[in-house]
This record gives sequence, structure tokens and C-alpha cells, in this order.
Amino acid sequence: MKKNIAILMGGYSSEFEISIQSGNVVYKYLDKDQYRPFRIHITKDGWYYVDDHDQKHNIDKNDFSVLLEGTKITFDAAFNTVHGTPGEDGLLQAYFELIEIPQTSCDFYQAGLTFNKRDCISALKPYGIPTATNYFLNKGDAIDSKAILDKVGLPCFVKANKAGSSYGVSKVKKTEELLPAIETAYKEDDEIIIESFLSGTEVSVGVIQHNGIDTVLPITEIVTENEFFDYEAKYLGQSEEITPARLSTEDTKKVHDLALKVYQILKMKGFSRSEYIFHNGEPHFVEMNTNPGLSEASILPQQAQKAGISLKELFSNAIESCINQSK
Repeated sequence: MKKNIAILMGGYSSEFEISIQSGNVVYKYLDKDQYRPFRIHITKDGWYYVDDHDQKHNIDKNDFSVLLEGTKITFDAAFNTVHGTPGEDGLLQAYFELIEIPQTSCDFYQAGLTFNKRDCISALKPYGIPTATNYFLNKGDAIDSKAILDKVGLPCFVKANKAGSSYGVSKVKKTEELLPAIETAYKEDDEIIIESFLSGTEVSVGVIQHNGIDTVLPITEIVTENEFFDYEAKYLGQSEEITPARLSTEDTKKVHDLALKVYQILKMKGFSRSEYIFHNGEPHFVEMNTNPGLSEASILPQQAQKAGISLKELFSNAIESCINQSK
């Protein structure tokens, strides 16, 4: 008997449309012989099952069910492709844990921790994970530009603490650019992280659970035409993504082992994609995405295919893993 799978997409953040793309790719490639997929749009106005005629059917949030032609449909698992809140910050994860429906991403605590860049870095530092030098600001704090730049130097990056797809990120080269960059970041979040610039090769590392084993996928090197791997570089073709990365055997092992260590320190499960920069010969952790993009052109699917894992297998494995872990 086919399993009913809710493919969650949308969300409440600037990443709404990107999430819809990811969800539609999962819908396209999901094994229809094993699963009966339902596209579920998560929006601020409501949660809906969107059928093949683009008709909306309300989701009953009491038990995450939908009524179709007088029949109540419930779900065996939820495939979480919501980028940003509420799918990547722990809210949906906690909801599904309460109503006892397995979902494909990490648990709620890990989602909340990794979504908060400042907290994630702070949690990793006692384990000796190298990161940039950073400075934290909350909205309303006094801004001491001299103290900030004395600590992180120029150039530096100003980032919204809880946002994805490089929304609210600016590279600051001059002192006078700092305050406008802070204002830009505050448009996305009321918390900010300001980081020293790390010069070196940037790589993206996917780590997943595959057949019950924590698995590091082939590493991707990011070569961008822009100042950094920003929205345009990620989604509008203004970057080159080279998989496998052009790293020495030694450097490949360094970042492979570090990415696996970070995944396991944080007690992750499901998909993750983390960014690292080789600075002074050593990989430095930048951030982790626990619901990475899943379009055909996205990095993690590219890495999986290089590892010989088709999208059909990748998605089936994620569903079966979360169902088995819930038993």
C-alpha cells in the first residue's frame, strides 16, 4: 500500500518562492510506485493541500489531515522543504513531533540551533571548530563602529542572524559602509552577526544519512563572479559550482572530516549542507543549512548525483529514514 507523503513547501520568509521550487522538485521525482505525494503549501494565511488543478484544500492543524471528497486523508510522513521559518527554525519540527508524524529534517532543537548562526558557532567553539572572528548585535543595541571594526577588521561581513539565501548579507569594505549594512541586515532579523573576512577557497559540503550511515557527499567548490556567494550567485547563475572541488587529497580529507564531525557534534539527521572557507590552509566553518535547496540545479542534489545517488533514491531514502527513526 502506498504511503501518503506531505511535501511541505512555502513558509513565512523571503525564501518562499525558492522553497516552492524545492518542493515541486521533490513532488516530480518522488517514487510514485511507493508514495502518494501531496503538495502542502505553508503560508501565513493558512496551510493548504494544492491539487493538480491548483485548487486549495484546507489542512486541519489539529492532526495535520485534509478532507477530500468526504474522505479524511492522513499522512505517513512529511517531507520538509520549507526554507527559513517555520520549516528550518524548529517550529514545524516540534509540531510534527507533538502530533507524532515523522518528518525528514533534523529534530526541533537542532533546527533552532543551526538556524541561529550565532548560537551554532557558540555551540561549536568548545569543540575547536575554526570560525571567523565575530561580533554580535541585537536591535536597539548601541552601535560602536570603532569597537566592531577593531575586533573584526575590514573587510567584514554583516549578516542577519536568522535568514537564508544570503538575504540581509553585506560585505563591508569601508567604515562608512558599516551602518547601512547593519540597517540592511535588520530588515531581515532583529539579531545580527558581524564576521571577519576569511580569504580562501569556499566549499559547500553536503552530509546526509544514507542507508542509516552519516555520509559526506562529494565536495563542491564555489567560484562566484560577485563579492561573495550572494543571492544572485546562488540562484541567478552568477557563480560556478565545481563538483568535486579542485582540492588536494589532503585538503579534501580535512574538510570531509570536519564536516562529518560538525554533523555529529550537533546530533544532526536528514539533509545538511554547510559552507567552509579554507583560510591559511585550514577549513573554517561558516554556517549550516538543514533544509538546503533541492532543485535540479541546487548544490546538494548535484553532489548526490556525483555520488551515484539519483533524486528518486535520495528522496525515498529520506522518507524511509525518518519513518524508521520514529519507530
